[in-house]
Amino acid sequence: MQFYKPEAYRHVSYRWDDARAAALDPVERLVYRSNILGDDQRITNTGGGNTSSKIMMPDPLTGEQVEVLWVKGSGGDLRTSKRANFASLYMDKLRALQGVYNAAAEKGAKTAIEDQMVDMYPHSVYNLNPRASSIDTPLHAFIPFKHVDHTHPNAVIAIAACSDGRELTREIYGDEVVWVDWQRPGFDLGLILQETIAAHPGIVGIILGAHGLINWADDDKECYELSLTLIEKAARYLEARDKGDAAFGGARFQPLSDEQRDSVLVDVLPTLRGMVSQQNRFIGTVQADAAILQFVNSHDAPRLAELGTSCPDHFLRTKIKPLYVDWNPQIEDTASLLKKLEAGLVQYRQDYAAYYEACKHANSPALRDPNPTVVLIPGVGMIAFGKNKSESRVTAEFYNNAVAVMRGAEAVGEYVALPRQEAFDIEYWLLEEAKLRRMPPEKSLERNVVIVVGAGSGIGKAVAHRVAKEGAHVVSADLNLEAAQATANELTKIYGMGIGVAGSGISGCGPAVGLSVNITNRDSVRAMLDQVLLAYGGIDNIIVTAGVFVPPDKSGHVTDDQWRLTFDVNVLGGYLIADEARAIWQAQKLRGTLVLTTSVNAAVSKKGSLAYDTSKAAANHLVRELAIELAPLVRVNALAPATVVDGSSMFPRDRVISSLVKYEIAFSEDEDTDSLRGKLANFYAQRTLTKLPITPDDQAEVAYLLSTNAFSKTTGQVFSVDGGLHEAFLR
Repeated sequence: MQFYKPEAYRHVSYRWDDARAAALDPVERLVYRSNILGDDQRITNTGGGNTSSKIMMPDPLTGEQVEVLWVKGSGGDLRTSKRANFASLYMDKLRALQGVYNAAAEKGAKTAIEDQMVDMYPHSVYNLNPRASSIDTPLHAFIPFKHVDHTHPNAVIAIAACSDGRELTREIYGDEVVWVDWQRPGFDLGLILQETIAAHPGIVGIILGAHGLINWADDDKECYELSLTLIEKAARYLEARDKGDAAFGGARFQPLSDEQRDSVLVDVLPTLRGMVSQQNRFIGTVQADAAILQFVNSHDAPRLAELGTSCPDHFLRTKIKPLYVDWNPQIEDTASLLKKLEAGLVQYRQDYAAYYEACKHANSPALRDPNPTVVLIPGVGMIAFGKNKSESRVTAEFYNNAVAVMRGAEAVGEYVALPRQEAFDIEYWLLEEAKLRRMPPEKSLERNVVIVVGAGSGIGKAVAHRVAKEGAHVVSADLNLEAAQATANELTKIYGMGIGVAGSGISGCGPAVGLSVNITNRDSVRAMLDQVLLAYGGIDNIIVTAGVFVPPDKSGHVTDDQWRLTFDVNVLGGYLIADEARAIWQAQKLRGTLVLTTSVNAAVSKKGSLAYDTSKAAANHLVRELAIELAPLVRVNALAPATVVDGSSMFPRDRVISSLVKYEIAFSEDEDTDSLRGKLANFYAQRTLTKLPITPDDQAEVAYLLSTNAFSKTTGQVFSVDGGLHEAFLR
């Protein structure tokens, strides 16, 4: 086959670097090839596709050279895979498994021996590699070439999911690529590929009906370039026949402006999230780019959406089909949209249950969550849901791919979705169910969106890190946007962006976002919450650590403005946050929590902090009042710290020195601030019953626990974390 020159590719990106590849060993070259294929979303989707190389390596026991298949393992992602993500198996043992398979009384797709063969792969493992082999292993093992790429390019799947796919394959590729009808991946399909290649000597690839592309070569660079060339040929063929503005039957509706769209989303997302989260809490991702808008606004969108997707990779995330809402963005309001969403969800659940009943087998897993994970709204775009942000972005990405596939297939024929029974047998495959059951248990806050107000420093930063450790999606909010973003960046660096690549605007975020908020200003609070909705689809927990202490003058007084500021931040701020979040919590109808940070000073009368202490006393009672106001959906409790000196923005150097002077603690002006803080913290510790300094992490632990089910029956309470100050005991 004649390859394109690297600079000639228009629909894929050529990224092979000879110098880089030359410095790698054979397995690392496979990883490199996989990464540069997976990094181009036009070649394969996140988590989809697999690559392999057959490499001569020393046997760990005999030292003899043996042929080893290195193939992307189960659950891996080409773009992000490392060496550890690849399974390694003895080729002679894999070939010997054909005898085991052929000895079965009943053979073929969906027979008992098919699934049993997966349990045989561990007997072929080379060098005790713990990476589990995928069900696609035979597709690579039985192709008689050293290097194999199996990808899911939109352009090729458009051909594979077209009514005229077999004829189009010949028209595009001649005799160099052949068609194989759809069959669920497994051992039998591997044998079919082996037989097909033997029957068609000279072919370089196979189009797998309704599935994707597989091609091969004896040189890894040639295999990579062949993958790109085959995809480019299909893409150019479709490009020449694309219908442009007339795609999907042309426009039926017009997209809303960015401002109108965001307004609709802010109004709709909390209710929608609550409705789809009846069984499992979901995190949302909004997609509103030109491609998805052209689809949802088109005449053909209702018909095509009902057909569902084709690629088997998609069903576990996108389900059998999306929910399309027949709403006119030009003449109908959001109240009408919400009614149509509610009715649509009722019908969707009924349809999904009927699909399950019609297709289930005697040994099928139980009915899974019947709510949609993809919602399509004309004028607005797509809202995708998943158990976390990464999963919801993958779901959105997959349906983006489905739209591209439908566009291509409809340009050259008629889009054909996978038959319902075939889709069910993928979605409810016992092997997939076993893989789901092997996944580690979810963390306590994995499906939650937690807003931490004051996350730029001190206790707030410690809280943000603590809840993120438990899987929370963290909104790092602070008056200082730079500090808020710094905390969000720290969390993203630790936990990564995830594997999904979809999402428009702020909805393309990872596990944390940084936002600015002035909690004394209602408009600022509302604007911050709107951004949270666009980012994640809703809120679950709010922890307010922001506070202010204004040192009095030498006579012990503060000005009226300072008094007002103290109460605005320490009391009004918590109220505004709760009052603005109330509507979101009520729309979601999901249980949530609110934790306000007060102080043990609220219970202790003393000289020198009149404004601060009385504001914290008011905040304590605000907690009790809010607990009543927000019940039963939202539990409201308070965290009451004392003398948290280390890392606290409320203890700048001048206040620390003032306190050291006040308590007659020896120090030198030459000492650094951390040293001075340590002296003050130790002094405060000696006044407590535990004799231990109080740290931001101590406060963060309690704030975290109050936000979980560990305190599911507790509300309206104030929890002191002060090391044991008997003066603050309630009496």
